[in-house]
Amino acid sequence: MRLAIEAILDYDFTEPTDVLLAVEAAALPDQRIVEQSHVIDNAGPLTNKVGGSGVGRRTWTRTGMGRMVSSYRATVEVERAPVNLASLSRGPLSSLPEDVLPFIWPSRYCEADRFGSFVGGHFPDLADGPLVAALVQWVRDNIAYVPGSSGVNTTAADTFVAQQGVCRDFAHLTAALVRSRDIPARLVSVYALGLEPPDFHAVVEVWLGGAWHLVDATGLAPVETMVRIAVGRDATDIAFMTIFGGGQMNAQSISVRQIEGEGDG
Repeated sequence: MRLAIEAILDYDFTEPTDVLLAVEAAALPDQRIVEQSHVIDNAGPLTNKVGGSGVGRRTWTRTGMGRMVSSYRATVEVERAPVNLASLSRGPLSSLPEDVLPFIWPSRYCEADRFGSFVGGHFPDLADGPLVAALVQWVRDNIAYVPGSSGVNTTAADTFVAQQGVCRDFAHLTAALVRSRDIPARLVSVYALGLEPPDFHAVVEVWLGGAWHLVDATGLAPVETMVRIAVGRDATDIAFMTIFGGGQMNAQSISVRQIEGEGDG
């Protein structure tokens, strides 16, 4: 499937400010970048850095005073088959690759150490892929998607208590529940076909069967068509824009649409 992606970020700054952007689609085996461009108006030289876990890249820049507009456009070929999580196992902890191991531990927004008793008590007979599938379904069935119901400091534990949140809250809670049983889980920022309203989307990848697999407890878009941008321990690591100072958003627009092209079936 070939997707056309556009992300426009329009901000005002009262003084020159350092900004770290993570908006470019990552080049990965199941998502090929056909073409892309990233233009930033009213900004200094761009410095590209490899993203966390070697996935994608981030862009450092320094704005001038006034309005800054970041315009990213890409065409991406996505080839990702559905996966039956219930058929996969984690394998021995000692077999986890070194770069996967950090994703079994708690992080600032994913307090995995607080959910062991809950998961053990509610799913005592499940492990590995079947447990992950059950936990994703539990979050989908028990947490209400309510725009504006949480803030930037909301954690997985907060969401568990409130029983409502937005995509990052669903992802934090899913990752925390999965990690509580020593199964690696990381947050992923993605472009998602069919997401309404269109926006950056936060989901989870779990390590099963020797590979990372996307899961989305919100059910708002099919994971087979998602385009990964960045990965990390929690939302801190995958933010599309980190401003080291003050900035005011004027407008922001995201567009993901399917287009005809080589590889369409």
